[in-house]
Parts: sequence; C-alpha cells; structure tokens
Amino acid sequence: MKLLVSGIAVMDYVHRMDVLPVGGAKHRSHAFERLGGGLAGNAAVGAARLGAAVTLMTRLGTDAAGDELAAMFEAQGLRLAAARGGRTPISSVMVDGAGERMIVNFPGADLPDSPPPPPDFDAALTDCRWPEAAEATLRAAQACGAPCVIDGDRFTPEPLAALASHVVFSVDGLRDFTGIDHPARGLADAAKRLPGCIGYTAGADGVHWAVGGHVPAPRVDPVDTLGAGDLWHGAFALALGFGQDLEEASRFANRAAALKCGRAGGWDVYPTAAEMTAGTP
Repeated sequence: MKLLVSGIAVMDYVHRMDVLPVGGAKHRSHAFERLGGGLAGNAAVGAARLGAAVTLMTRLGTDAAGDELAAMFEAQGLRLAAARGGRTPISSVMVDGAGERMIVNFPGADLPDSPPPPPDFDAALTDCRWPEAAEATLRAAQACGAPCVIDGDRFTPEPLAALASHVVFSVDGLRDFTGIDHPARGLADAAKRLPGCIGYTAGADGVHWAVGGHVPAPRVDPVDTLGAGDLWHGAFALALGFGQDLEEASRFANRAAALKCGRAGGWDVYPTAAEMTAGTP
C-alpha cells in the first residue's frame, strides 16, 4: 500500500525530567536525545514501520539539521520528496515521569513554498503546516478518488479541511477551529461546516466521531506520549488505504498509539506490523 504523507518535519531536542519546568529558574534533565519529529515526519515513519510504502513530502533547511533529518528519514525506509531551503524547524521538548510533554517549537525560516508534484498513492495524510503541499495532496487525492486525512492540529484552515475525506482534530485543534471549548459541541459544529468524516482524538479516551460514535483506546500505563498523536494519524491513514472501515481503522490507530505510549523513545520504539498482531494492550 502506497501512502503519501505531506507536511512538517522537525528535529526534536528531547529532555527527560521528573517534573515539567515552571518559571524562569534553571532546570536539569536526567536524559537527552536528538530525535526526528514533526506531525508529518512522525506519522510517515510510524506508517512505514506498520507496513506502508511511504513517500514523505516535506521541506527541510539547507543546514546541518536538514541534512541530518533527511538521513534519518531515509534510514527508516521512506522515499523523501523534500524541498530544501532556509532553516529547518526545531523543537525543544521536555518529557516528565508520567509521559506528559512540553514543547517549544521554532517553525523554521525562509522555507520553500512550492511542493514537488505528488507521486501516485493509495491513501494520503497531510497536516496544514505547509499549506501549498497540503492543498496539492488533497486535490491529488480528490482526482484519484483516494482517502485523504488531515491531521487537525491547531491552525487548520477551513478551505483545506473542506477538501479532506477525513479530518481528525486534536482537542486543542478542534477548539482552535470552532472557537468552542466543549469538545462534543465543537465536533457537532465542525461536522456541520465540513463535508468529510469529522472526529477528534482524546488521548487515553480514544477517538470520537461526529458520525460513528466513540471508539475507545486500549488501557496502557503511559511512559512517553511524545509522537503518539502523530503516529495515530499515520496508522489511521494506512488502515484506510488497506480498505478498513471507520471503526476498524480507529481501533488499529488506537492500538498503535497505545503501544507507543507504553514505551520511552523515538521512532525506534514505534510499533511494527508484527507487534500489532501480537499480545495486548
């Protein structure tokens, strides 16, 4: 199954701490990692580990971080369709002992606007951090009749969301999109405004759909939630590409994200296709 993922890739500088920092004092971490990340980057790697042939359409700076990220993606077996220029997005990430995280993101600077032509694909996933690539991906999916999922993080433009077959918001993204602070009411509002299948993810509570109801997530003791939401979207798009229905695809994505939350680390601890068919949670 060929999956196209378009959007942001980030170099993450991850500090592991007992408690997330508060205030302007000095703080100390007990472990540090430099990891590949970003909504699209994490989703693409997660889908590749789950069995998709993934093309990642992203933009990287002409800097050391961009070179290192490109090598990281290629080492994970991704086909990279990268526009290069400017400075690569970078995040500083703090993860506490309960697996919760705090992120400060530099979104990059002077990055290219024009994406390369989309390749052939069976399903697609995009975020909206690179609007030109998102629109190209969405319109290509419409032209070939393939499902295309939007990761509805914050700052999701309505004209792009209206082009997607599925829009799956985070709780914060849904609030940002609708201006409504109650998820159920926000979901109903978004579903009235958008023609596709609309839902939102709620971490350990699973996913809620405007039409399709609540699909709960497996229970897991969280160790590290970093990247789990991005992985969810990659797994969900992959499942749609394999022809699964909404509930089947939701359960598949819930399980993939739960497995990740039970493990500390980056891409190398993302679940594989073999792990998804073995054991629990």
